Amino acid sequence: MTLTPTVAIVGRPNVGKSTLFNRLVGWRQAIVHDRPGVTRDRITGFVEVAADGDEAGGSIQLIDTGGLVPGDDPLGLGDQVRLAVAESDLLLLVVDGRDGLTPADETVWQELRATGKPTILVVNKADTTEAQERFGEFYRLGIDRQILVSAEHARGIGDLREAMLLALPELPQALPVDAPAVAIVGRPNVGKSSLLNRIAGESRALVSPVAGTTRDPVDTLIEHDGKRYLLIDTAGIRRRSKVSEAPEELAVMMARRQIERARVVVLVVDAAAGVTSGDLAIAGSAWEIGRAVVVAVNKWDLLDEEGRERLDRSWPRLHQILSNPPRVNVSALTGRAIDKLFPAVDRALATFATRLSTGEVNRLLEAIVRRRRPPSVERTPWKLFYATQVSTEPPTFMLFANRPLLRGDPYRRYLENRLREELDLSGVPIRLVVRGKPPRGRAAAGR
Repeated sequence: MTLTPTVAIVGRPNVGKSTLFNRLVGWRQAIVHDRPGVTRDRITGFVEVAADGDEAGGSIQLIDTGGLVPGDDPLGLGDQVRLAVAESDLLLLVVDGRDGLTPADETVWQELRATGKPTILVVNKADTTEAQERFGEFYRLGIDRQILVSAEHARGIGDLREAMLLALPELPQALPVDAPAVAIVGRPNVGKSSLLNRIAGESRALVSPVAGTTRDPVDTLIEHDGKRYLLIDTAGIRRRSKVSEAPEELAVMMARRQIERARVVVLVVDAAAGVTSGDLAIAGSAWEIGRAVVVAVNKWDLLDEEGRERLDRSWPRLHQILSNPPRVNVSALTGRAIDKLFPAVDRALATFATRLSTGEVNRLLEAIVRRRRPPSVERTPWKLFYATQVSTEPPTFMLFANRPLLRGDPYRRYLENRLREELDLSGVPIRLVVRGKPPRGRAAAGR
């Protein structure tokens, strides 16, 4: 579903497309590295643009793509570029001004020109003498709109924004993406991108049996049964000690950042492998950040009875970390039970936003405290005075008592677990802030 005009950044590898994308969207969303081929999937961001003196302006959806190269393409990288071109209203053809016009640039333009899409030629690296001197070479391509920029140093970016605005005169007002963000995370090669493609109903993310194929986060806006969701596909998260390439290490860092962007995390687990230590580490990260979690056990169709028993034996470890998370056994390959994911995500979104009145919080906690005697220190039991909910997502409660409870205190865990049980918050973290009333002498001394 296209909400705003779409602009694709295209070109041969290593001409600065991702640097330009980051410069236009205003933050480092795409991975930038000085080795060709780092960007593989389509990366999406939104850019606010306005002409001089026009405060209204509008919003443009910007797509970063991998380098388009002729010849063999076993991973389908070129197909991803062509999909981005097909869904775009305008193309930014990026070339390296230092190199001048190359045969590879001409080959790329020949393919793009056949699409009939309006195009702006962006000659990058304007901060170099070579780019300034060779700027005229690119007029041979016959592209009318040609702009010299330095994506790294922000030179010419204002001119480019204005050119984009002129090329897309029917620009709607910026529309906030009100769809909840759902991050699809997991170890490498567990089927995250296949799952996203199955849900989206198209080849939206690059799928390959080679572990670590997805590196950049991919955002996909979908609609299901009248509801919208912003799905975020992420690079496979692996332990830092097992990350051998710099781009892959950057991808791991970015994948963790996507968990912070989301409200709900769909943790994809390989059914055949069972719950591994890597799955537990990712689950722990999502829980620590404070996100609701739904577990999608993928490749369920490949399990025999023995495999299912092995999976069930490993499940309690995940259950313990995520407090009985919703579990859906799916197959991204066949589409099995994919529709069951949405009710689980909807339920997680609803419980993640649980809100109680102060009266409800106090009545509930008073009942929980009565069930189990609070601990004593020097014969003085812990006593709850008052409680209130201070925020949602995750549900966070502030308790005022005669003394605090440390993070690892068993009674604190008891309160959290009973609250989660009473409110039916499976797979949703709870935050407790317990404030103790200082002794009278300490309070007086502080005055």
